[in-house]
Amino acid sequence: MTNTESNRPKGEALLVALESGEVRVAERLADGSYRIHAWVKEGILDIFRTSAVVPQRNEVRFDELPLDPRFGAPFRDKAPLSVRRFGEKDNVRVVPGGSSVRRGTYLAPGVVCMPPMFVNVGAFVGAGTMIDSHALVGSCAQIGERVHLSAAAQIGGVLEPANARPVIVEDEAFIGGNCGLYEGVLVRRGAVLAAGVVLTAGTTVYDLVNEREIRGTREEPLEIPERAVVIAGTRPVSAAWGKERGLSAACALIVKYRDEKTDRATSLEAALR
Repeated sequence: MTNTESNRPKGEALLVALESGEVRVAERLADGSYRIHAWVKEGILDIFRTSAVVPQRNEVRFDELPLDPRFGAPFRDKAPLSVRRFGEKDNVRVVPGGSSVRRGTYLAPGVVCMPPMFVNVGAFVGAGTMIDSHALVGSCAQIGERVHLSAAAQIGGVLEPANARPVIVEDEAFIGGNCGLYEGVLVRRGAVLAAGVVLTAGTTVYDLVNEREIRGTREEPLEIPERAVVIAGTRPVSAAWGKERGLSAACALIVKYRDEKTDRATSLEAALR
């Protein structure tokens, strides 16, 4: 990671550095915490501020053969932010059918993209991860290795404020269908989120195994423990008026910690890769 301000890449050089994995928005430290590189997000924001919106075309490229302008859907976007191209050397599998990966993203070798899905600028996706149909990896989101983002999972993005933590999903986590992760939520290694779990910075999580409440704030967003198995739940509201009407608020429940049975249920068939 480039640290001195004079050596920090900008503009096109920043997009290239993000795509190579040389630069990323969040860096995991030895104690498990994350250092946020605000200057990277500031550089991306500068690209948006200083670039014009221009007509572009998602031309078809076969390996390293020249682009054929007769093919590809037209679109309009900021001039530097065209669609990423992948060749044999990248070893990224993009199944046809409407997927899009924006410039300034890193997809490691072995990533599988099922159509249609979208990865936004500044995102980092680790080796062997599968991004399933209708899934979103938002701007600057950090996804680890061998993660499964199931169909319609939404990983929220963040560019402002620049020092805000992006959503982070660590290695070997399983994010179920229609899950939503927003506002800097951190999902630790090997955790499993059942279908429909929605987590924000301030979501209350009830750990039924250890009989504790896990909370976060916008300044210190929510963290899901390693190997926790989380399902969507509800809790009764405390206000008397709400109690009279039997109202409940959404929450999340840790019902167990990952075991062999969970591993079998969430394993990905090698043949699909």
